[in-house]
Amino acid sequence: MQLSEHSVNFQELLDRKNKGFDAENPPAQALIDSCVHCGFCLSTCPSYRVIGKEMDSPRGRIYLMNAINKGEASLDETTTQHFDTCLGCLACVSTCPSGVQYDKLIAATRPQVERNQPRNLADRILRALIFNFFPYPVRLKLFLPLLWLYQTLGLQTIIRKSGILKALFPRLAAMESILPKITLSSLFKNYPDVIPSRTEKRYRVGVILGCVQRLFFSPVNEATVRVLTANGCEVVIPKSQGCCAALPAHQGQEEQAKTLARQMIDSFAGTDVDYIIINAAGCGHTLKEYHHILADDPEYKEKAKAFVSKVRDVQEFLAEVGLTSELSPVTDGEFPLVYQDACHLLHGQKISVQPRQLLQQIPNVKLKEPVDAALCCGSAGVYNMLQPEVADELGRQKVENLSNTGAKAIASPNPGCSLQIKKHLQLQGKDILLIHPIELLDLAIRGEKIDL
Repeated sequence: MQLSEHSVNFQELLDRKNKGFDAENPPAQALIDSCVHCGFCLSTCPSYRVIGKEMDSPRGRIYLMNAINKGEASLDETTTQHFDTCLGCLACVSTCPSGVQYDKLIAATRPQVERNQPRNLADRILRALIFNFFPYPVRLKLFLPLLWLYQTLGLQTIIRKSGILKALFPRLAAMESILPKITLSSLFKNYPDVIPSRTEKRYRVGVILGCVQRLFFSPVNEATVRVLTANGCEVVIPKSQGCCAALPAHQGQEEQAKTLARQMIDSFAGTDVDYIIINAAGCGHTLKEYHHILADDPEYKEKAKAFVSKVRDVQEFLAEVGLTSELSPVTDGEFPLVYQDACHLLHGQKISVQPRQLLQQIPNVKLKEPVDAALCCGSAGVYNMLQPEVADELGRQKVENLSNTGAKAIASPNPGCSLQIKKHLQLQGKDILLIHPIELLDLAIRGEKIDL
């Protein structure tokens, strides 16, 4: 009897060791087979550039997915680490000559990892902190006064100079290192449900405030509303809106992402808006993926399609409908400006020309183009907190490339990118203005200037 029990336990261990993907939406074999292993993706993959290992490239990860599907490899700690190093920047999707849908493959793999591969204790604690607070603005608000005190009392300076946090908890230190300057004004910012157009009304649009955006970048939301209303838009801001689901969706937290997506759809139900506007690149990409996120939900599948059909990035929208307001110079002389392509705009939403077209309408702007414009900055949602070493190298490269253009300001259309770039500007001792493109348009409309 005792021998039999040992035999069963050994078989259970063997089964666990050789586990594959479960039956719930594994990476599709047809999509895997579309990869011809040409290697075009390698040069554009940021994780491969930094790490230099085949398994940390899109081609390598597809090899792993194929091997796991066929039972030749196991979904375990070793294979999981290679999926975890993927930033999800989608540069490989833009580059692939065979049209491999790597975005769908990694999107299917990450929930499999979260369901089937246990994390270590430190990883579980950090991920619990991120996914229980970041996607919930009300919970995140509770921390703002504490973070404000942390900065105001000089504790942040002491902690950073001591290096103790980085020595003991490197990933927590990575989270702290991108903390922006905290102001308490966003705690008390309330928008009316409907804000009338300041000119003849052309459109009725909904605006999504975001989570990190509304608390740490509230001036961007304020500028967005002013620019829209100055260009013939009546703006609707439902108070029931929450998180767009980008953070959990990008990290395989499937059920949380579905719940948040349903809530967002419900918040705009009955608003009768022509478009739904978002000013954060990562959020916009996820909002446009709701029909995939809720594809198996019979109640919300069609609602998601209708919602997605109305979603526009604010720059995409303004370029499409045209500016009606007059733009004034924001500087006295020539204004050398570099636009930073956020991955989920460039690769995810195929939006690159529109922001440049808008910025070039501002008098005196001279747009610069950086080397490796399509390379990820290393932010990638919460990647810079979960994989800080790779993220830091990419952040360093991005800031060098941007600053080498000689631009006096960087226009960044995504809060995560802005935090990452700001951090590395400070580390490199570079005093370059970082601003959202919509804030520049707002200044140009209001006739205000910036001091460079």
